[in-house]
Amino acid sequence: MSTETYGRRFVEIAEWPTKVALEAMLEGQLAAVSSVYGQLDRIAAASEAAADRLRDGGRIVYMGAGTSGRIAVQDGVELTPTYNWPADRLVFVLAGGTLAVTESVEGAEDDEADARAQIAAAALGPSDVAIGVAASGRTPFTVAGIAAARAAGALTIGIANNPGSLLLSSSDHPILAETGGEPVAGSTRMKAGTAQKVVLNLLSTTMMLRLGLVYRGLMVDMRVSNEKLARRACGIVQELTGVSEVEAEDALKVSDYNIRKAVLVASGRPPVEADALLSLYPKDLKSALAHGPL
Repeated sequence: MSTETYGRRFVEIAEWPTKVALEAMLEGQLAAVSSVYGQLDRIAAASEAAADRLRDGGRIVYMGAGTSGRIAVQDGVELTPTYNWPADRLVFVLAGGTLAVTESVEGAEDDEADARAQIAAAALGPSDVAIGVAASGRTPFTVAGIAAARAAGALTIGIANNPGSLLLSSSDHPILAETGGEPVAGSTRMKAGTAQKVVLNLLSTTMMLRLGLVYRGLMVDMRVSNEKLARRACGIVQELTGVSEVEAEDALKVSDYNIRKAVLVASGRPPVEADALLSLYPKDLKSALAHGPL
């Protein structure tokens, strides 16, 4: 596997001056990000296909083992506060279970039966989207999980760092970020992990764009759960409507901090009419704002 390549350039990296070692590792990180560029067409196709499934109420399933699994979890859990993505529409299929997020569970990545059992327990179907992440592209747990998800009718997306790997050939939408060997041999938490996170960032954010959860570059479905986010929500309402800070805060309070509704209210719609417009255009704030009086 290219990710396991032993780079002789780095044989003495532990002996190098600290800044020189840092420069070499940063160079690797930049190369990892660049490796994603050639996959944009595939990421775009996967994002659009995923959004089509998710419009029917499907779930996003993140799947992986070890570092790859943790990176996948990190991407998934951020969707709820950022885009108010329902927690019951997120599924995490991890080798070793949730314990593996903070601890190493030895042997779990080889447990194909557990992957199939977790997929069966989640009862996946055609509306669901399963994303499998594995640096090697051949992790038994992840490959088995993606195969089971695909057999259940779910859309499958495979993200790997080695070409020709089984995870990629088993997925409807294969995405390869070929990062090669690491400065510290085999430490795929570095270049491979960085590239995985970049792919996941792009993939999930584009899915949210296609689902209408962003309007004019702003997070209009953001969950307002603390004072910082309340201030951000106020700024969003002001930016989209041109009202004062006080008026934006009042609109948010009347709207129970639903940003979409607050934008409509601040634009002059009565709360009841705003509710009706959001029922008519649940994920299309542009059309709701453009709609004439009801």
